[in-house]
Amino acid sequence: MPDWLIGNWHELIPQPWPGVTLTMIAILCGIIVGVEREKKEKAAGLRTLTLVTVGAAVFTMISLSMGESQGDPGRIAAQVVSGVGFLGAGAILRGERGVQGLTTAATIWAMAAIGMTVGLGYPGAGIGLSTAIVAVLAVAGFAEIRYIGPCTMSQVVVVFDDDDGKGAVGVDSILDGHQIPVAGRLTETLEDGRIRLHLSYCSAHKHHKDFLSSLASLSVVRLIER
Repeated sequence: MPDWLIGNWHELIPQPWPGVTLTMIAILCGIIVGVEREKKEKAAGLRTLTLVTVGAAVFTMISLSMGESQGDPGRIAAQVVSGVGFLGAGAILRGERGVQGLTTAATIWAMAAIGMTVGLGYPGAGIGLSTAIVAVLAVAGFAEIRYIGPCTMSQVVVVFDDDDGKGAVGVDSILDGHQIPVAGRLTETLEDGRIRLHLSYCSAHKHHKDFLSSLASLSVVRLIER
């Protein structure tokens, strides 16, 4: 295989170009995975994953530039591992449907590892790993459809009081918490000031169906029609 694909770019490219080139590759790796996450409206999307990847790559390159004369060159890179753990922990929440955000946290963790790989001088491996992560996420999504069932979309109409905007905030909070797609929401204002909301949701997923009971518990909700 060619050296530029499997070799260390810190040794193959003259200074100062390795740092610039590897940073661009780190951005590309973040984009590869970030676009897939963004399309699925995940908390860690394009911008977050790109910044995580670039940050990990830059910190790794800083570690390499220090050299043994300035102490342990691996100590900065080592802190990336613990630092990204705090970032991933912030994406994990416990809500009505149990623990959420584990996949997002794991993706952040994996992208930091890819950033460190690129920062060490192996962009080919970084791009390959990014592609592999997208493939894993796609296969997992297919498995959910295969074993949980196809995502058959159902329709529901919800009528609620606006209550100076408080009603819409409460309804949106529940819908977002149950991952109801924004694209499936259509609102209209009735003559009496109430809001009629048309929703599309996947009846195969339990956490999608559970949002109906949550909406029914809101005092501002007047009608739920399926």
